[in-house]
Formats: sequence, structure tokens, C-alpha cells
Amino acid sequence: MAITFRTMRNAVLRLLGASPRPAGSPAGPPPAGGAADLHAAGYPWDFTGRAVVRYAPKPDGRPDPGEVVWTWVPYEEDYTQGKDRPVLIVGRSGAFLLALMLTSRDRVPAGSAAGDYVDVGTGAWDRQRRPSEARLDRVLTIRPEAIRREGAVLGRARFAAVADALRNRHGWS
Repeated sequence: MAITFRTMRNAVLRLLGASPRPAGSPAGPPPAGGAADLHAAGYPWDFTGRAVVRYAPKPDGRPDPGEVVWTWVPYEEDYTQGKDRPVLIVGRSGAFLLALMLTSRDRVPAGSAAGDYVDVGTGAWDRQRRPSEARLDRVLTIRPEAIRREGAVLGRARFAAVADALRNRHGWS
């Protein structure tokens, strides 16, 4: 059994008397203040649990599943720091969007899905038109108002490959 960063973090939180974030808590730039304020705000954690993968892009200025948008994403090593990056919206959990980080670092052969990443090709979200991959092992929960800008709509076939990988990996419907 492989121990992931998330498993270790949750174990440490429990030992310290804190509890891991409930599914559906928000992610976004940290609130002002220290670690106690971060914890009290339920910030920032990743989505856990199951969800429905949905493709419903509407290029109307509001973020929808199937769209690549830019938002602030916290680093796994230190949730008080992060950077703006493209994410693919794959569904919703209550009032929050569920999204996968995109990376231009090549981790799988073009046109295939392997392990933690699935190839999504190129798009307007990257000015240099570099091929991107969606990271499957970390699902982000994002407040819609935290979206900085729309990047592009991912084509239905590419989205279907991501959706299949999410269903296989996380048991989503």
C-alpha cells in the first residue's frame, strides 16, 4: 500500500487534534491571519469523496464543467502558498466547483492515460500552445468567485478521456 501525501497529512492532523477538511470545503487564496484562521475557515483542502463528472461548458463568463479556467492553487507542501494556474472544471459539489490541475510537464505519452495524469492536448489556456495533462490524484474544490479568467473550452472527446479516468480512479459517476 502506497502512502500518499494526503494520507500522511490527514494522519498528522488527527494526531494534533485537528480534523481533515470535510468534503466540499473551499480552496482559494488564504484568508489573512495565521494557521488558526486557516483551520477555522476550513481552508485549504482538497476534495475527497465521490462526485458526478459533467460536461456542460457555456462560454458566458461564468465557470462551467468542461472549461479550462485560471485560479489560485495552493501547493500541497504548504497550503498557505500557491500560484495561479490553469484547471479543468470537471463537476460541482454544492456551491463549489471541482477541478483538476493542468500541467505542461510531460508525464504520459501523447494520447494515452497513465496513472495520475491524462493527456488533454493543447489549447488556448496556454499561450505557448504546449501539450497539457490533467492531474487525477488531486481534485480541487474552488469557489466560483475565485476563478480569475476563462482559458478555453476543452473538446468533448478530450473531456470524455478525463471523465473516464476519473471514474476509474475515484469511482465517480
